[in-house]
Amino acid sequence: MDSSTRPPATVLLDLDGTLIDSAPGILGSLGAAFAELGIPLPDGGLPHTLLGPPLYRSLPPLVGPERAPELLAAYRRIYADVGIRECLPFDGIDALLRELAGAGVTLAVATSKAQVYAEKIVEYRGWTELFATVGGDTLDAARPTKADVVGEVLRRLGEPADAIMVGDRLHDVEGARVHGLECLGVGWGYAAPGELEEAGALAVYSNPTALGAALRRPRNATSGTFVA
Repeated sequence: MDSSTRPPATVLLDLDGTLIDSAPGILGSLGAAFAELGIPLPDGGLPHTLLGPPLYRSLPPLVGPERAPELLAAYRRIYADVGIRECLPFDGIDALLRELAGAGVTLAVATSKAQVYAEKIVEYRGWTELFATVGGDTLDAARPTKADVVGEVLRRLGEPADAIMVGDRLHDVEGARVHGLECLGVGWGYAAPGELEEAGALAVYSNPTALGAALRRPRNATSGTFVA
């Protein structure tokens, strides 16, 4: 194989909406926190647009800056106790991760979720040995953007020359781009219709099998596109 056209050697993967369906745990825990504090839910309930970006950024517009901190604290307590276990891998994800790791691909998690929770989820799912590192935000918001998380993960991996991001929201595409990475979108996550395409995802795949086939194909190191 030409050295300029080879499959990506390093794959950074988002967690919520990409590897796991975390909506029941996140929205359930958040709803419980609203109820505990007596804060009315937004009209129409909790929107799925809350899934992806950090809650400390998306809650203030919903409940106001005064109540957001106590709501976030209640949510974190409930989520750590209950919600963290209320997530399942999307169909085909476990097999995909094991196939890629078995083929020698370096895998890493890059999530806006607090790293302490991401590590617990990865361990709970039996994936710890599959990932070179699990990177996320900190509880004190030291990595508030996806670009911050991606940068930290790349630093831990030794700044690999051939890496690609995989995610389900525009934040994944934008965060990867800051570091010169292309992003493959997954169509089974929490993005609005057309969100990933508009953000500039290299391609969007409808299922893990199609994503895995793409990640096994040679990729032009100059253009970033996959070779047919």
